[in-house]
Amino acid sequence: MNSNYVDKSRLPSRHVTEGPSRAPHRSYLYAMGLTHQQIHQPLVGVATCWNESAPCNISLMRQAQAVKKGVAAARGTPREFTTITVTDGIAMGHQGMKASLASRDVIADSVELSMRGHSYDALVGMAGCDKSLPGMMMAMIRLNVPSIFIYGGSILPGSHRGRQVTVQDLFEAVGLHSVGRMDEQELDELERVACPSAGACGAQFTANTMATVSEAIGLALPYSAGAPAPYEIRDAFCSAAGEQVMELVRQRIRPRDIVTRRALENAATVVAASGGSTNAALHLPAMAHEAGIEFDLFDVAEIFKRTPYVADLKPGGKYVAKDMFEAGGIPLLMKTLLDEGFLHGDCLTVTGRTIAENLEKVQWNDQQDVVRPASNPITKTGGVVGLRGNLAPDGAIVKVAGMKVLKFAGPARCFDREEDCFNAVTNKTYNEGDVFVIRYEGPRGGPGMREMLQTTAALYGQGMGDKVALITDGRFSGATRGFCVGHVGPEAAVGGPIALLQDGDMITLDAIDGVLSVDLSDEELAKRKAQWSPRETQFGSGAIWKYAQQVGPARYGALTHPGAKGEKECYADI
Repeated sequence: MNSNYVDKSRLPSRHVTEGPSRAPHRSYLYAMGLTHQQIHQPLVGVATCWNESAPCNISLMRQAQAVKKGVAAARGTPREFTTITVTDGIAMGHQGMKASLASRDVIADSVELSMRGHSYDALVGMAGCDKSLPGMMMAMIRLNVPSIFIYGGSILPGSHRGRQVTVQDLFEAVGLHSVGRMDEQELDELERVACPSAGACGAQFTANTMATVSEAIGLALPYSAGAPAPYEIRDAFCSAAGEQVMELVRQRIRPRDIVTRRALENAATVVAASGGSTNAALHLPAMAHEAGIEFDLFDVAEIFKRTPYVADLKPGGKYVAKDMFEAGGIPLLMKTLLDEGFLHGDCLTVTGRTIAENLEKVQWNDQQDVVRPASNPITKTGGVVGLRGNLAPDGAIVKVAGMKVLKFAGPARCFDREEDCFNAVTNKTYNEGDVFVIRYEGPRGGPGMREMLQTTAALYGQGMGDKVALITDGRFSGATRGFCVGHVGPEAAVGGPIALLQDGDMITLDAIDGVLSVDLSDEELAKRKAQWSPRETQFGSGAIWKYAQQVGPARYGALTHPGAKGEKECYADI
């Protein structure tokens, strides 16, 4: 018998391809040009988030063809299908952003349904933009069939008047323009060069943060998440992933063998060490939920607190993803963390080997300064910090990478939606020292937990980034910098303390001791709560209304279903 042969008697596709009763099903496969041999091989779903919405996903169709060649070379039959994405860079700053976080769960759900409906045996999931990465990995963990994740790759940096730029510079340029520090001609010049290629936003924003997670958690092949989208080496990684997923089928290695509590701790460690996006504190609990593991915002924050910040990446640092890949990639970052005892080396990965085995031959590159040794970090604690206090009993999160001011106190300036706050910033109707409060933007109240990059970037462009602070029950883009606290919970829509704030209330933010509080007594908060009443959502039907009915607190990942703990049947009984 050929060593590449796989017995399908326990694989899901047996329900479609095996036995006389499945002749009608096989006729559909013959109609698409498959041969007898291809029909009776394992069927591998190749799921991509390809679309023409943004550069993040535009190269995924091409890369999927390389994956399919790899699957076929290893005696599997690839079946390509697509799912949606909502790209935050385009959804940002208007009502479209309400669709962003909801899209994560739609992506996971739609991949699950496509896999279930067609009884595919394994999955190579390909994603290129913020929510599509966790959404695809959530589907892998939920289905628990042999799976490998492929990132579409980052965009190349732009060049403007002799300096390297990203889309972050454009959002901040809006603020510069609003105070007369940039004219329309330069703004036009910048927008034409900031994004020069296919690929996701180039710095350690959410897409690259979750790409880093994919390698650290063990669902992606080493080095595959770091290569920029235009680099031809991406095809080699894609082909290798196609071949390797067939090896996982043979060895019956599945995502829940890989995504353990210790693997999640590794993932949180690389987020902190790379100064990654605060959104990881939302997505890691959601991924854990799919595996039946309790791992909430406070668990993530505890790891952030003890992890050194070592990768000098934008938005807080100097470099972009391309630079880290060329310096040695994510394995270089992981190697120094492992050597200094910050990673669990015994965690299994999609290579069939452990983290320590994968990193065994990685050599330190002393000719680069993108990644510092973990023994000599940029700062001794991670680039992201968890906060808690009477204003956030269920926690909050702040990205401190690159920040100089780690404590702030000032009077509240309250807004019930982002647009009103942005207008105040644009018209400069605020004071230095204010603490902006943007509420009713949480998972349920938004609905959809919008990101606030438009407002925070405008503040930085006005030169006020370190002279004011901002808190919200919504989210922040990975490109956000400054004293900006997100994920404040409980959210305003369910009567959390953030809903009870009034203009002038004194708020204290302390990223050293991890505190977010308001100078009000428990009695005063209780009095205000008694007078508070919930608001009706502006959506009465449709996908966003449905999301608002189902979604849970940000602390646990903004979940929309019971997860692995609620399972009553197993999709793949292999």
